[in-house]
Amino acid sequence: MRKGILFGLCLIIVTLCIAYGIIIKAAGSGTGFYIIWFAIAGVFVGLGVIIYWQLWSRIPFGIRIAAAVLCGIFLLSFVIIEGCVVSHMHDKGEDGLDYIVVLGAQMRQNGPSVVLQYRLDEAIKYLNDNPDTICIVSGGQGYNEPCTEAQGMAEYLEKKGVPKVRILMETESTTTAQNISNSMQYIREGATVGIVTNNFHMFRALQIAKQQGLTQVCGIAAKSKALYLPNNMLREYLAEIKYLFPTKPIRVILQTESKDIHSK
Repeated sequence: MRKGILFGLCLIIVTLCIAYGIIIKAAGSGTGFYIIWFAIAGVFVGLGVIIYWQLWSRIPFGIRIAAAVLCGIFLLSFVIIEGCVVSHMHDKGEDGLDYIVVLGAQMRQNGPSVVLQYRLDEAIKYLNDNPDTICIVSGGQGYNEPCTEAQGMAEYLEKKGVPKVRILMETESTTTAQNISNSMQYIREGATVGIVTNNFHMFRALQIAKQQGLTQVCGIAAKSKALYLPNNMLREYLAEIKYLFPTKPIRVILQTESKDIHSK
């Protein structure tokens, strides 16, 4: 009975992972992170085989212990990191900030991607409520983008009524770290700053901002698509591991994706 339940659970997880990987691939963000969902499915295929054929007892004791320890470390680290991510998903910033920095994301031929629109719309709300705040839009041009992300963002803001004099463009960055470091050239010393990005990305963005020397910084979290949230949360876990332990295997896994994934 127990074997049947565990085997059935593995089959369900395999099916869900494959289906979700296909959905993420179909989103067409130009990244390859969807492959990880097929890899997870492969892991549970192997686990299902072990359960069905009752192979666990045949595996050397040392390997079983090592596998159990690794699983425990993964689960503990996942819960801690995702807890940190969730803790900043509803950040709304402080009133009267000197600057806000909108982090770039995918620009399409017809304008900002959905995830970038969410960021820009959140920035517009803040700018309307705080007329003295200056907005820095940050993002270079990717190989599959018609213009720099900063230019596309500035045009969107202007069309929505934000005066051009309130917008500064940073057009060279290709990563979150570069978004923030390159934007700092426009920020006077001691100024208060808000980082505008999607909710799943806020914790790491603030972490990077503080590491780079921004002391008076807070988050302004924009929403994200619920369908893509599991993908983005998993990506943030791996990105945080990469940030804490910049080892080659983690870099290779994340090389196939850009600053934000598949909800673009």
